[in-house]
Amino acid sequence: MKRGKRILIGVGCALLLIVSWGAAVTAKSNTEKQSDLIAQAAAYTEDEIYILAVPLLEEAAGYNTAQTLEAEAALKEVYRHLFNRSGYQGKYTALLEKQMSRDDAAPEIFLEAAEYYLDQAKPEDALTVLRTGVDKTGSEDVRRMYEDNRYQYSMGTNYYQDVTLAYAGMIQVKENGLWGLATAAGKGRVPCEYDKVSTYSNGRALVLKDGVISAVDGSNNRVALLHGNAEDFGNLANKRASLKIADSWVLTNEVLAIGSLEFEEIGMYSNGYAPAKQSGKWGVMDVSGSEWLIPAEYDDIVRDELGRCLAQDAVFVRRGQQVFLLVGGEQIAGPFDDARPFSDGWAAVKKGEKWGFIDTDGSVKIDYQFDDALSFGQHLAAIRIGDDWGYVSRYGEIVIEPQFLAAKSFYDGSAPVQTRDGWRFITLTEYMEGAGLL
Repeated sequence: MKRGKRILIGVGCALLLIVSWGAAVTAKSNTEKQSDLIAQAAAYTEDEIYILAVPLLEEAAGYNTAQTLEAEAALKEVYRHLFNRSGYQGKYTALLEKQMSRDDAAPEIFLEAAEYYLDQAKPEDALTVLRTGVDKTGSEDVRRMYEDNRYQYSMGTNYYQDVTLAYAGMIQVKENGLWGLATAAGKGRVPCEYDKVSTYSNGRALVLKDGVISAVDGSNNRVALLHGNAEDFGNLANKRASLKIADSWVLTNEVLAIGSLEFEEIGMYSNGYAPAKQSGKWGVMDVSGSEWLIPAEYDDIVRDELGRCLAQDAVFVRRGQQVFLLVGGEQIAGPFDDARPFSDGWAAVKKGEKWGFIDTDGSVKIDYQFDDALSFGQHLAAIRIGDDWGYVSRYGEIVIEPQFLAAKSFYDGSAPVQTRDGWRFITLTEYMEGAGLL
């Protein structure tokens, strides 16, 4: 019995050796076959007989050896020579997709694919490839190519006499001397038939027509009416707006009920707070209108064109001609000569004659070099160089060349720019495909 067991064990070991040897021979054979196929194909491609090289390289690319990438590279080159024949571009992109789907896909594959789609005037596909490549490889080269191409845009067809900054998906627009509302991309929503219109918030906006102040919804239906007299109103946000009655400003809600607190001036609410003026000095008031986040002791509060001042717990205040940054009520940086409120992480600030960008620690992120600037929106900031406006990225690179008479911040992938024909809207190609922005 013991002798029989020894024989069985010996036979088993022999079989294992034979199987192992056979596998080794087979693997070596595959490598040799693949090398022969690549060599035969090379002879055809040297003579520019690409059509005969295709089946050889396709077979070679089917093996899984150390030379497979070499075979695939040669096959892609042959496909490129045959692009004028039907089906070969599809074969080429299918091979690219196969290579990009591998767990160990090299950054160069994503760069090659993006270059191809750009050459084919398919920027959306190129950006999709580059976003995947950034996520998968973390390559700085792929990220740089993504940054270099992500800001392509198309110009809309709508024209307006004037526009404001976009807010809550809508923008105030002026046409034929009257105001209305449009989407952030410039498509009309509320007709331009009002003497004034506020920002759109919580499904409504305040409007002025023939001396009457009311509120309308996004379909231009009246949803509230002011019972009483007011000379003017401010922008609507956080279910609050302001009304000018006689020489004072009072708060009102979205149904136009008038509050009792009075201010000399008050701006638009943002993040629950608004700049307000009492007894000749400015501070920052909470949404109830009764508590000061920043005491009213400054000569002014820096606001954007909508009237907002606070973002990221940061606000710029003025003392005389100097501007200081407060974060959480504490002075962090300054003095500056001017500033814009924070947005998208950074704020535009001015020192001397030039503008740059800082974070909430007061650290300079982009050096002082622009003739004017707005704070960032969706990774882009409008900047002026000489007489023309363009856009800079967070890398400090000009990604939309200065060419416009004026420009405003991006919102929902679009931004208003002023041309000689009026205000138009540019929309980033990347945003149009529905991917949003990284």
